[in-house]
Amino acid sequence: MKEKKNSSKMAVCLLLLSAVIIIALMVGSYHISPVQVIQTLLGNGNKLQNFTIFQIRLPRVVLAVIVASALGVSGGILQGITRNPLAEPGMIGINAGAALFVVLWIWAGTTDYYSTLPLFTVLGMPLLAITGSLLSVGLIYLLSSKGGIRPVRFILTGIGVNGGILAVITFYQLSMSKGDYNQVLTWTNGSLWGSSWNYILLTAPLVILLIGAVLFRSKNLDVLALGDELAAGVGLSVAKERLLFLLFATFLAALATSVAGSIAFLGLLGPQIAKKLTGPAHGKMLPMAALISSILLVGADVIAKNLFSPIEIPVGIVVSIVGVPYFIYLMIKER
Repeated sequence: MKEKKNSSKMAVCLLLLSAVIIIALMVGSYHISPVQVIQTLLGNGNKLQNFTIFQIRLPRVVLAVIVASALGVSGGILQGITRNPLAEPGMIGINAGAALFVVLWIWAGTTDYYSTLPLFTVLGMPLLAITGSLLSVGLIYLLSSKGGIRPVRFILTGIGVNGGILAVITFYQLSMSKGDYNQVLTWTNGSLWGSSWNYILLTAPLVILLIGAVLFRSKNLDVLALGDELAAGVGLSVAKERLLFLLFATFLAALATSVAGSIAFLGLLGPQIAKKLTGPAHGKMLPMAALISSILLVGADVIAKNLFSPIEIPVGIVVSIVGVPYFIYLMIKER
């Protein structure tokens, strides 16, 4: 009976995601009707419709789903291994570490971000972002590992490192040209502007592979979420498993940040809503978290792109407008 309910909820969420995607493909400076969207997707569109959907809007929607899935699952992992519903990659410095390295790259004089996509850029940005995230997490792990990792100490250390990295990013932003400053300001607040099939081809296989690996080991994540003593009591290597899942979360968040900038609170909202729908078992909760996060990000991007058209606001700001009140609600609830 419970399985049937979960399947029904998953089906409803898939329908919601499909509806939001259709809306995202319809609206913009050139409006396309729902029937025309479906006809174009089936290969019966005219030249303008084909270009608008396949070259501009569809890459953006697909990248939003990939980014949201990565951040949703990353947040779900962090909340599981820290046993804290407030944990998410944007809060403990994982996104900031990735952002710092890309900002340093831009500060060093490159112009190959979003406007042009040579092979070095397509490969280089994710590698830089992953390196930055790993160094950030390594620093947090080192600073909080005295006498073993404690979830609360890990999160507090992460918040401190996150603040320090954001200060460094601001320092470098102030020494940039006006054009680079505006570009980085938009990017560090999260943006899907400049999405391309190149980024999708690079990130999609890695994100799918990582999420698959996490789901394969989701039972261990369930045990970790019960507490260190209980997990050790059933024979689980707590330190090793926690580190492994932390690496999974870091790689997923870094891949998302490398192509869409730093989008905070998505890794918080998706898993929390998913847990209320499916329960705490990670094998079911994490796919639902990816789905919920995708609905939120695609919907937020429609608003970011069209609310003040032709001016586009960073999608991360729209997500934060929803995420901040929910974050405060969780903090009050946890007291």
